Amino acid sequence: MNEPVRTLLLGDFAAAPWHPLEPARAELDAALGPEFALEATEDYDALSRLDHAEHPLCISYADCWDRTPTPAQTAGLLRYVAGGGGLLVVHNGISLQRSPELRQLIGARFTGHPPYQPLVYRPAEEHPILGGVGEFPLEEEPYRFELDPLAELDVFLAYDFEGERCPAGWARDYGLGRVVYLQPGHHAPSFRPEPYRRLLLNGARWACRR
Repeated sequence: MNEPVRTLLLGDFAAAPWHPLEPARAELDAALGPEFALEATEDYDALSRLDHAEHPLCISYADCWDRTPTPAQTAGLLRYVAGGGGLLVVHNGISLQRSPELRQLIGARFTGHPPYQPLVYRPAEEHPILGGVGEFPLEEEPYRFELDPLAELDVFLAYDFEGERCPAGWARDYGLGRVVYLQPGHHAPSFRPEPYRRLLLNGARWACRR
């Protein structure tokens, strides 16, 4: 039997302004275990030490909207992904965008969201991450984004809002590594529908080439 993939899970516990790492950590563990072994930390300096040979996958559930990753943290994550690491960014994990370089790495800028409400998520284009996943409903925060025009993104998941098709999941290659973004994840119930758990597992596998 293969050993579980060591995975660094970055987020914020008591200091999180909106999205604490617990219980999201427990929900991610339920969706990804036993294939992935999550090592949760709120030490952002861990980014500067990331090694893709030691941790083939990093998950960002960062809630750092009010502070910018340091140059060393930014350089560490860029080096990690470019060198072959996998990065899975979930919901508020895009708050790493306070660093312009990490905003470009993830491929988009969060611009705000309308109130929490029922949404229907639909496949937007064919992609391996969608394996076994079709349309599914979920109550969520409808995050809105400005996609980076220079990033070559495969937008594979979307939701409709006020007549507009809005991106909700994308993937990209970055150097030797890969990046996946999944928009749902506001609180524990967001992680529990089986289609979304499948997306999380597929996204984690794709990001680290498992």
